[in-house]
Amino acid sequence: MSDNFERFKKCAVDVLSVDEAQVVPDATFESLDADSLDLVELVMALEEEFDVNVEEEELDGVNTIQAAFDLVTSKL
Repeated sequence: MSDNFERFKKCAVDVLSVDEAQVVPDATFESLDADSLDLVELVMALEEEFDVNVEEEELDGVNTIQAAFDLVTSKL
């Protein structure tokens, strides 16, 4: 597993208060019981961790761990 995914996973575990084993590419935010506020906090944590900027409109349709990871890493 890549270092970037490990960093991403750590942010998700910390912000969403989920077990590390739950943060897998095909997990949906719904399955992780993440509400809209959780997602905003996660985006903020990821922006800080990866030093990127994610626009709100870019989040449309991002509903899985893999989609969010792809979005963040596309900005590196």
